[in-house]
Amino acid sequence: MVVTVAVDERCVGENGCLWLYPLPEWEKLEQTISKLPTLNKMAGKLRRFVIGNASECEMDGQGRLLLPEKLRKFASMDKKIVLVGQLNKFEIWNEDAWTAKEKQWLDGDDNEGLEELGSLSF
Repeated sequence: MVVTVAVDERCVGENGCLWLYPLPEWEKLEQTISKLPTLNKMAGKLRRFVIGNASECEMDGQGRLLLPEKLRKFASMDKKIVLVGQLNKFEIWNEDAWTAKEKQWLDGDDNEGLEELGSLSF
């Protein structure tokens, strides 16, 4: 498995959150990022932070991952975390950050991009 971190919300992710990719999905992401324009500042930032901070992690005999200290510090990971499925990856959240973000979503304070969903229904 590969664990990668999003360093800045404006870049790609959320504070207090790490992304966990199965290797085949990670390789797809690497290919996509490698095709971005070299001179584009945001593409460079994305490469540096996402690719540059990625770390392969092996599961132990009990199915646990030891996250590198640098990533644990970035996401303020202590003892309590939340694992959230996201189709092709998982998000690993600091429990307090997840609780705050979930409350924000439930309170309706984060409607950015809502119009882009158009006629999506369940």
